[in-house]
Amino acid sequence: MADGKTYYELLGVDRNASEKEITKAYRKKALKCHPDKNPDNPNAAELFHKLSKAFEVIGNPKAKAAYDATLKAKERARLRVQAFDSKRKKFKEDLEDREKSSQDDYVKDEVLVKNLEQEIERLREEGLKILQREQELIKQQIEEERKRTEASVGTEEDFNFTPKLKIRWKCQKNDNTNGGYSSELLQSMFRKYGEIENLLVSSKKAGSAIIEFKDFKSAEMAIENERGNPANPLRITWLEGAVPKVTHDERHDSSSAKVDAPINVTSTSEDNLVSGRDFESLVMRKLRQAEERKRLCEELANEDAS
Repeated sequence: MADGKTYYELLGVDRNASEKEITKAYRKKALKCHPDKNPDNPNAAELFHKLSKAFEVIGNPKAKAAYDATLKAKERARLRVQAFDSKRKKFKEDLEDREKSSQDDYVKDEVLVKNLEQEIERLREEGLKILQREQELIKQQIEEERKRTEASVGTEEDFNFTPKLKIRWKCQKNDNTNGGYSSELLQSMFRKYGEIENLLVSSKKAGSAIIEFKDFKSAEMAIENERGNPANPLRITWLEGAVPKVTHDERHDSSSAKVDAPINVTSTSEDNLVSGRDFESLVMRKLRQAEERKRLCEELANEDAS
């Protein structure tokens, strides 16, 4: 192309012009702008050269076909660019609209956030009052529980430990049935003697388990009466050796003896001191129970490892 014009436009013919029409148009224009006929026109030679080049292309049927294909491809490209520019313009307009809408929403959100913060502060002050009331109620509840615990310490059994029994039975090393005793079966056997705190069956050492009762009487009844399956009887022993039983009657007699003894302890402050110590003993007892359970698990783990 020259000056943005197609070869057809230079020669002044239609794209569907015949070869004869193209030749005729070339001769007419070339003769008109020939440099020899236009010695005073400095552009005549350049125009004549452009006309000649145009005729070389579209005056040849094969070259014309290739040139036409090029024009069509350029036209498609132009349309695509035009469509893209239209979409880009639309996208830009949409983006500007969204930005404007977003700015409006931002201002609205700022106002909303400010209002919410004020409402939250107001509710926080109300919640603080509610929290203070709840904390007071919790303190009262704790104090009531402490008093009930102090009152019940004198009637509970001395519980410096939770009674634990060691259970053994015959079992081959590779016996999948564990000698006929499972955790569920042992639970069922020993539950009738009292509440069970823990039951641990060794997963590595066959024919071994440890059971922890909540109270001494249950453990004592179990060790005295339970024999298990006659075909494979259980051997039950105290885990830490036999523990002497302290009954409520014995403790009551002991307490009575202390009362009858000539000990002059009658002051209110000393009574409060004894009550505080009882409460402290109860707390320490709970801590010792937790430590004993931990030690029980470690002991069973050591047996498994051996």
